[in-house]
Amino acid sequence: MVDDLETKTEAIDIKHYVGIVRRRHLHFLIPLFLGWLVVWGASWVLPPRYRSGTLILVEQPTMPKDYVTPNVSDDLQERLQSITQQILSRTRLLHIIEEKHLYANTSAHLSADEKVERMRKDIDIELVRDAQGRVNAFNVYYIARDPQVAQQVTTELTNLFINENLEVRQQRSEDTTKFLESQLATARDTLTAQEEQIREFKGKHVGELPAQLESNLQILSGVQSQLRTEEDALNTAKQQRVYLQSLVGQYRSLRVSTSAGDGAPVGVAAIDQELDRLKAQLADLSSHYTERHPDVRKLKDQIAKTQRMRELAAEAGSGDGGVNNAAATQPSALAQLQSQLQSNQVEIANRERSIAELKGKVNEYQSRLNQEPVREQQLADLTRGYEQSKANYDDLLKKKNESAMATSMERLQQGERFRILDAPSLPLKPDFPDRLKFCGIGLGIGLALGAFVAGAFEMSDDRLYSEKEIKKLLPVPVICEIPVIATAFDDRTRGNTAWRGWAAATVVIGTILAGSVFSYLRG
Repeated sequence: MVDDLETKTEAIDIKHYVGIVRRRHLHFLIPLFLGWLVVWGASWVLPPRYRSGTLILVEQPTMPKDYVTPNVSDDLQERLQSITQQILSRTRLLHIIEEKHLYANTSAHLSADEKVERMRKDIDIELVRDAQGRVNAFNVYYIARDPQVAQQVTTELTNLFINENLEVRQQRSEDTTKFLESQLATARDTLTAQEEQIREFKGKHVGELPAQLESNLQILSGVQSQLRTEEDALNTAKQQRVYLQSLVGQYRSLRVSTSAGDGAPVGVAAIDQELDRLKAQLADLSSHYTERHPDVRKLKDQIAKTQRMRELAAEAGSGDGGVNNAAATQPSALAQLQSQLQSNQVEIANRERSIAELKGKVNEYQSRLNQEPVREQQLADLTRGYEQSKANYDDLLKKKNESAMATSMERLQQGERFRILDAPSLPLKPDFPDRLKFCGIGLGIGLALGAFVAGAFEMSDDRLYSEKEIKKLLPVPVICEIPVIATAFDDRTRGNTAWRGWAAATVVIGTILAGSVFSYLRG
């Protein structure tokens, strides 16, 4: 327990370290001051480099997106990377280097590529993000040995960013509009070709289209009605022909009947029967049609002619004088009958020809109706492709118009743009070297160097400075001690040594503090 206590006491022997400080303060202060002085002095010897910076704000479009939708990608970070690569290209940087005469004195031996690479290292782009992590601004920095050159180059880079952004957005917007215009032209050609196909199809199949179904049914119904009317009229004409043929035969036998003296000829009774039949037929037609109907008018003409024939037949068979008159009227009546028979035959031929034409029309319209489902399917196939092309064309037309409006907005600089929030600064203090920081680094190096030199001297010194060191060397315990007998000279010497130590420490610390203050003020 006693040994442990002695060990701890030895570990924290303050007198021992105070003695080392008294003996080695110059060995510590001189390396400390020299180390600090070398590093601090280097900060004033090294060529200064000034850093100029500007803050560029990313402004959103002034027009609401509900009115004009931008046609440029909203990925600002990607666009900034593209713009940065273009600005940091060899051509752009060489132009700035030649215009501003950069690296002319300090890097005369450098090639053009080496100057470009050095300028790229001197440029720094720093993105500024909001709380949601979106880029809403960015800083542009440039480092040069002349503060005014740094400011001028930063201004040039800022203008390049602003102009390049406008050009990039405008070019991309115009490219988008041109692409949509080309797609719209292709869609227009496709739509025109399909319209021509539909037009040719409709022209080739007139009367067979679904839209004409109702009219075809109405026309077919009307033609069928006309066909029935013509067939009825043909039957009537054929009956009339039979009647006229029989009447002609009767008139030819009229001479024999009148010469036989049997009274009224046989033909009168037949004519009366025909008149009754015609009148009955007229009554039937009158109940269905008006007097202006062609069949009614024609039937009336037949009745009038038949009545005339009966009068002639009656005159032919009346009295003795009628026998002579009959001989004269019979040929006239016979000629009229033969003329009517010829007219009847012409009528029958016309009716048959008309019926044949009407049957052809009926077959034609029935064929159209039969083809209608096929044409409907074919037209539906053509129309389906046309509707799809039409929808695609309308969509492209809408997008093209919106893109054209967005391009116009970009040309008027109403879209997303960069605006200088903080003008390029004129640096008053160099960014490198940071003399205050060098002062701190020199102080740290001086402390380490002073501790190392003082420790080295202390370890290499074989003299004894304390009672404990003497006791450690003796093999037996010490019985008594002779105190130190100090003279006045010794006291003065110790006092002078202490004063010189404090003076040296004051000078070193004061010099370091003064250098630090000077570095802070002059930077």
